[in-house]
Amino acid sequence: MAQSTELGRYLRARRALVRPEDVGLPAGAGIRRTPGLRREELATLAGVSVDYYTRLERGRETNPSPAVIDAVARALRLCEDAYARLHELADLASGRTAPADPAAALGDGVPTVRASVLRALEALRPLPAYVVNRVNFMLAANPPGRRLTPGLWDLPPEQRNLTRYLFLHPMGRRLYLPWEETVAASVAHLRAVAGADPDSPELAALVGELLLKSPDFAKLWERYEVFERGGGSKTFDHPKAGVMTLDFEVMQLGRTGGVRMVVYSAEPGGPDEAAMLRLDSAARPGGPADGEADRKDDLAAEDPPAAGRPDERNPRTQKSD
Repeated sequence: MAQSTELGRYLRARRALVRPEDVGLPAGAGIRRTPGLRREELATLAGVSVDYYTRLERGRETNPSPAVIDAVARALRLCEDAYARLHELADLASGRTAPADPAAALGDGVPTVRASVLRALEALRPLPAYVVNRVNFMLAANPPGRRLTPGLWDLPPEQRNLTRYLFLHPMGRRLYLPWEETVAASVAHLRAVAGADPDSPELAALVGELLLKSPDFAKLWERYEVFERGGGSKTFDHPKAGVMTLDFEVMQLGRTGGVRMVVYSAEPGGPDEAAMLRLDSAARPGGPADGEADRKDDLAAEDPPAAGRPDERNPRTQKSD
């Protein structure tokens, strides 16, 4: 029943985002008590009975056919990611697919960052690069990757989460331009994770904290937008490097339960590249006098554990093999 309830919440949230005029319906006179489409309007657009759609939204219909889900998705005008998430939730509700493997779940299941990945991070310098788990907890970074997010690495390991940083850290609110676009994408990513693994304890703890502490997060979470970014660009107003727009790529790491490497770059020879390179200069030979101290920032929040051995100081790192 929990999975069908999640499907119903998703349908209600998406229905609230569709205006009658978006689908060719008259808005009607007076004030609508329902944000977005009414149930009967969506049912008509999808070609199903109002009673059936109501049961679907309330979690009482747990075996919708793929054809019905397709029709509802078209009526809701879902984008590709949101369409895929609707089918995923419907499959979970019907039992056609199983929830994520507990062995690959977040929290206690997050693997140790392999030594080969740590070497890759170092080899990518001067490009900023870091490794995050499925709910955006930072697991490792090279020196420019650490300096890209000022203040994040000063936090204890259990608070080094990029989404948390965006909403609760003062620098997180100033660093990204525009902030609103960046946080919307971050929350949409968490919504995608929630659709695939709604029982994740680490996700529940993170969302619970942010719902309590950030009204901005609560508003975005209720919008129920789903979005997975495989790359793009971000603009930073960095306190030391200055304003720069960097391209980024997101790469899934094999055998890690969804851990990703994120790598930033800039057009060669331009002002953005010059700004980006300033992130790495302090740790390069011949850099400022504090360069040697900066080497302590090298690849992880703590000294990286030996390859294949869990870091006992950080409960989020465990052996992956």
